[in-house]
Formats: sequence, C-alpha cells, structure tokens
Amino acid sequence: MKDLTLLASVASGVLLAFFLGWLFGTKIKNYSLVDALWAAGIGFSGVIYAILGSGNISKRIAAAALAGIWGGRLAYHLQKRIRKHHPEEDSRYQKLRKIWQGRVPSAFFYFFLAQALSVLLLSLPYFLIARDSTPWGFFESLGLSLAVIGLGGEILADRQMSKFKEADNRPTSVCRGGLWRYSRHPNYFFEMVIWIGLYLFACGSAWGWLTFFAPLSITFLLLKVTGIPPTEASALKRKGETYRDYQKTTSAFIPLPPKKSS
Repeated sequence: MKDLTLLASVASGVLLAFFLGWLFGTKIKNYSLVDALWAAGIGFSGVIYAILGSGNISKRIAAAALAGIWGGRLAYHLQKRIRKHHPEEDSRYQKLRKIWQGRVPSAFFYFFLAQALSVLLLSLPYFLIARDSTPWGFFESLGLSLAVIGLGGEILADRQMSKFKEADNRPTSVCRGGLWRYSRHPNYFFEMVIWIGLYLFACGSAWGWLTFFAPLSITFLLLKVTGIPPTEASALKRKGETYRDYQKTTSAFIPLPPKKSS
C-alpha cells in the first residue's frame, strides 16, 4: 500500500506540474517549455522515489544521484536554449500549431498530458530500484557504470559543441572535433547509453526487467522522431553543402572512424 501511495503522490505532482506548465505556455504563447519540464519531471520523480522508497539505501542513493544529475543538467540545458530563442517557438511545435489550427490550446493540453504520462512511465525504473531491498549486485554495478559513462560522454559532447560555437559562430560551420569527429550526434548516442545503463541497474530489482520499454522508447525517439530527424533537417537548411559533406564522412549515431571524403 505504501508503494501505491508513493506512486499516486508522484503522479499527482507530475500532473500538476504539467498542467501549470501548459497554463504558462498558453500565456506566453510558447509551448517549447514542455521539453525542459519533461526532463525535470523524470529527474524529480527519480529523486522522490529514492528519498521515500523503502529499499536498499545504497541503491537509492545511487539512483537519486543519477536521476538528479541527469534530470537537472538536461532541464537546465533545455530551458537555457528555450529562453534564448523565446518568443520563437521550437520548429516542432510550430508545425503542430499549423496542424492543430483553431484548437491549439486544447490540443496542446492533451499533448502536455501525454508528456506527463510518459514521465511517469519512464521513471518507473527508479521506482522499482527504490523499493527493492535485495543487496547490491552485478546488474547494479554494470548498469550504474554504463549510465555514468553515458552521462560523462554526453556532458563532454555538449561541452565540445559549446566551445566550438564560442570559437566559430558562423552559421555554416560544422563541428568536427572531439566526439563530433566520430558521430554527428554523440550527445544522442550517449543519451541512449544512459538509459540502457538505467535499465540494467533496474534489472537487479524485482520486476526491473519489465522496464525494457524505457531505453527502447528513448532510442526510437532519438533515431526517428524528436532527435536526429529534426536536427539533421535544421542543420541542412542552415549549413547546406558543408553539412552534406559531414553526413558523407561521419556516422549519424554510433561513434565510428570517419570515412574519407569522396
């Protein structure tokens, strides 16, 4: 019963946060904030599960650290980008506005609701870890190690891109240094690694293996929906032939040795 109460409490908090986020987005006429809210929601849920859970304390501390660092860093990064471009809305949501013309606020209400539900589903690995009282084992060590590697790789990729933009702010320039020499989207690749690590971490807990949908969902979104496709389309539009050459020589996702330009 305690577990159900914890789930219900987190669900209520997440739903309320997304409702308030929808109200604010409607007021400022910019729904891009849902991205930062999504990351913060998963991080917040993971930390709350860890704090209030009744499982092994070592697992809970590790899970709280992972959720807090991942969610806090990504939410901060996204809100910074959103504020920089405001009042211009993300291109994905501009397209949705056109599709939902005449019913934009109500359609985005259900969109925010769907995002809130995705937060609750994707944070379930943290819940199962936090309630498990079995000793730390192989899956916890393997999963946490992989998640830390993924987090480190993602942070490094973002820093390398930031330094590149500071040194060369020409709109047609393409970052080819560091991790970006081996993958056009190393940040997305390491994001996938984080979620695989979290899943393996959860596999050390009862029923944790059932959360396989989490890394699969994230990988699908990165490869086919909100990750690579819109990012590549935007880069091609801004950088043209320079980016096409980058596509020919550099792996789209998994870091690999670059090919020779033809």
